[in-house]
Amino acid sequence: MSLKKIMESKEYLEKRFKKSPEIAMILGSGLGVLADEIKDKIIIKYEDIPNFPKSTVKGHKGQLVFGELMGKKVIAMQGRFHYYEGYDMKQVVFPVRVMNMLGAKKLLVTNAAGGVNKNFKPGDLMIIEDHINFAFNNPLIGKNHNDLGPRFPDMSHAYSADFIDIALETAKEIELQIKKGTYMFLTGPTYETPAEVKVASYLGADAVGMSTVPEVISAVHMKMKVLGISCITNMAAGILDKPLDHKEVIETSERIKDQFIMLTKNIIKKL
Repeated sequence: MSLKKIMESKEYLEKRFKKSPEIAMILGSGLGVLADEIKDKIIIKYEDIPNFPKSTVKGHKGQLVFGELMGKKVIAMQGRFHYYEGYDMKQVVFPVRVMNMLGAKKLLVTNAAGGVNKNFKPGDLMIIEDHINFAFNNPLIGKNHNDLGPRFPDMSHAYSADFIDIALETAKEIELQIKKGTYMFLTGPTYETPAEVKVASYLGADAVGMSTVPEVISAVHMKMKVLGISCITNMAAGILDKPLDHKEVIETSERIKDQFIMLTKNIIKKL
């Protein structure tokens, strides 16, 4: 996606949302309920925004929500775009580029993930400390736009240490047991095989999923501060010896939605 197309989308949205957002949010499968908490909402369908892809995954509403949450001006994606849907990496991260251009300097990114760490259980929330890009692709491949960020961005602290501390402190304050760990990104759309999950564990992953990493890479490229939260919706293949189903992802997300909303709202208040 060219810088020109990013600016076209930005200009379209600026006419409909007069205030610059402070915080951008990407809400994954079953986690879009957080956007329902936003006050004074302005909702814009992806299909109405110039140059935006369209979300095709069940559980994703496919819309941007502007407004106020916990006293902060926010812009939330109810549903994201995935590499496995057939979009290229630049299309996957396009909304992050646009949200940054609108003024958002902070990103809260959430996802539904499979638990690899055997100390986890479905329904756990995990603060992402680091990630492993096992898709062997990167949204920054190709021409670099210096107006967006440097050619070789540093990923040493992709997930803000300050934001991680805030998240852990917030969880403690509301008496919520929370995990932390490393998220591994694979392309999907197949769930991982038991052998692949063993490899993920061996390489240091605590959870696996099919999203998040491209968006985080592009956010870091633009100097955004990032906080990532995974909802462990199921244990990864081979751990419980049961078939995996997207229905379980949605059901688990629904079950823990109150905890998720409470945690994220209290975090946003402090960001």
